[in-house]
Amino acid sequence: MENTNVQEATQEVKMPITYDDLKQSLIDSGRPYDFDMIDRAYALAEKAHGAQRRRSGEPYICHPLSVAQILVELGMDSESIAAALMHDVAEDTPVTVAEIKQKFGPEVALLVDGVTKLTQIKFSNVEDRQAENLRKMLLAMSQDVRVMIIKLCDRLHNMRTGDAWPEQKRRDKALETMEVYAPIAHRLGISNIKEELEDRSLHYLDPVGYETIRDLLNKHGDEFLHQVCHTIAKHLAENGIQKATIRHRVKSIYGIYRKMYIQNKDFEEIYDIYAVRIILDNVAECYTALGLIHDMYHPLPNRFKDYISTPKPNGYQSLHTTVIGREAIPFEVQIRTWDMDRMAEYGIAAHWKYKAGITGSSDKLDERLAWVRQLLESQRSSADATDLLSDIKSDLLPEEVFAFTPRGDVINLPAGATVIDFAYAIHSAVGNRMIGAKVNNRIVPIDHKVQTGEIIEIITGPENRGPSRDWLNIVKTSEAKNKIRNWFKKERREENIQEGRDALERELRRNLMTLTEEQHDLFMEALARRNRCNSVEEMYAAIGYGGLQISRMLPKLKEEYTKLQTVESKPVTVQLKRMHSSDGVVVEGIDNCPIKFAKCCSPLPGDEIVGFVTRGFGVSIHKRDCANARESMRHPENADRWVRAYWDDEARENYKATLDIVCMDRPNLVSDVALALGDMRVPIYSLTARAAEQGRARMSVTVGITNTEHLNSVVARLKKVKDVVSVTRN
Repeated sequence: MENTNVQEATQEVKMPITYDDLKQSLIDSGRPYDFDMIDRAYALAEKAHGAQRRRSGEPYICHPLSVAQILVELGMDSESIAAALMHDVAEDTPVTVAEIKQKFGPEVALLVDGVTKLTQIKFSNVEDRQAENLRKMLLAMSQDVRVMIIKLCDRLHNMRTGDAWPEQKRRDKALETMEVYAPIAHRLGISNIKEELEDRSLHYLDPVGYETIRDLLNKHGDEFLHQVCHTIAKHLAENGIQKATIRHRVKSIYGIYRKMYIQNKDFEEIYDIYAVRIILDNVAECYTALGLIHDMYHPLPNRFKDYISTPKPNGYQSLHTTVIGREAIPFEVQIRTWDMDRMAEYGIAAHWKYKAGITGSSDKLDERLAWVRQLLESQRSSADATDLLSDIKSDLLPEEVFAFTPRGDVINLPAGATVIDFAYAIHSAVGNRMIGAKVNNRIVPIDHKVQTGEIIEIITGPENRGPSRDWLNIVKTSEAKNKIRNWFKKERREENIQEGRDALERELRRNLMTLTEEQHDLFMEALARRNRCNSVEEMYAAIGYGGLQISRMLPKLKEEYTKLQTVESKPVTVQLKRMHSSDGVVVEGIDNCPIKFAKCCSPLPGDEIVGFVTRGFGVSIHKRDCANARESMRHPENADRWVRAYWDDEARENYKATLDIVCMDRPNLVSDVALALGDMRVPIYSLTARAAEQGRARMSVTVGITNTEHLNSVVARLKKVKDVVSVTRN
């Protein structure tokens, strides 16, 4: 760290930088920069920005020049310098990223495009709970970590010149810098930028506290540190360490502020306000120097840390000890090698500052944030893995994506999540009313998978609109699935029951399970009990809204079916008697037996019928061509239980028949169907209607019928109702 006092660190840049100044810095660095590329980048930026001015009144080109200058001080490569010079042209001028790619290649274009996208996202007044998500998202968006480094330098220069902003904007930018950008600089290990960002933010957020600490620091001054450095250098030289480089620094104002105001310490209780850094050639000299320092000054107990043998998770290495001399002022001594110092000062930027080829062509990062991957490899066996390490791991996890609402709120979702998941993550009401979505102002399909950095707007319909059942097969998060199921559970009970009944019947047919009417009721009641449902309807409803999955019910389904077939296979003896009529039906050989009409085929007078002797429930009457009846007759064990039956000449007047009606959806459809039945004086026992796909509707109506001829005339009349497509007997 350079010898810098606090006043110098916080004073604003007085003279605008020129391109000649930048070029001289590039030459003075002694590194092989691509001056042709940088010259062309400056020429394009100067022409594009033209007469644009900053809020302070200076030419706009001074800003990209200053950002490039900071990058030179960090030792960044030619592509980074070129991108910094052009980092605002894609946003503020007619020049496009495609044009930059054509003139400078894909690498520079990627950097410019990345910085532009980060700039377009506004983080002002972010809440604490979102700050970490934002930091993760920014790192995830930076396919090349240089994008983030350029953005940090851009923010640093803006904070240096922030006096030109209105007061509220200064505070908003300072808060955003403190919560989002300074922690990223820390994560990347660039301590100089991190500390200056924090100090400048504090200057705007709490000017009184800032000035108080600065005054306290100025009282003690540099004289004390200069004297300490001179004494240490002399003592090391006398003991054989001739090439020590000794620097000093004063703790950042924000670092002191945190300890004084957050940890409630007095200024005198902070032991690392002043620090001396000793930089040596090798590790052996570091430990020798440590012993010499402890000879010269009294070490404070429990203030020694060996980060050389046990590095910090971000790669930091150094020996730290706190000592106190005759002046009774404690100060920290940091002892490290040159390689350790580079890593501590520049973090990831040291990758470019100290590599052989400064153009970046010979040593590109092969993966985004590869430095963290290498760090994790080296730290895998370390016993000192801290929270920071797990934080960095989570930054790189591909299982997370981060997207924005139009208001700037961050929504964190698992990878593969869709815009439906996004809608339900905002609020269940938003998800239930969703009819579409826009991503970056473009309409997308509802199964669009969310990508990090997207701005997503959910388009909602009327309040009574609900989700589609198909969404359960699309959404990724359990939160969205549960909210969709809950909606169907509460809002669509009748529909759920019908949906569940249909689904279960389909499964029975698929598995070739045939049940008589009486078997059907017993079977369903037993199955409901096995699935902890209070009734068969409750089981149907649970299947309908997704609470019960048929695939998981299948083993119980087969068990119950096998059990039922075993019971029903026991022989039954039927005593034949004279024929008598019961409820309009004559059953051959059975006198005055209770009659039930099977729901599976709903026979009517005029249909050919047959009877099945049930166990304790009388005779179940089926149509002779009923699929269940035909299937049962094939089994020898049931042969004796099927008896002849036919309609009595004085059959009762009304029988219930259920009709399924498919029609085009329109207003007043239900009333038109009801009026048609009313004109024929047909009693209606129940009528349900629901919307179907492709603009259609389905109705189920149970009516009173005298015989099949009567039924045929009712069907013919209903087919004449406008928009009715088909009418079939259930």
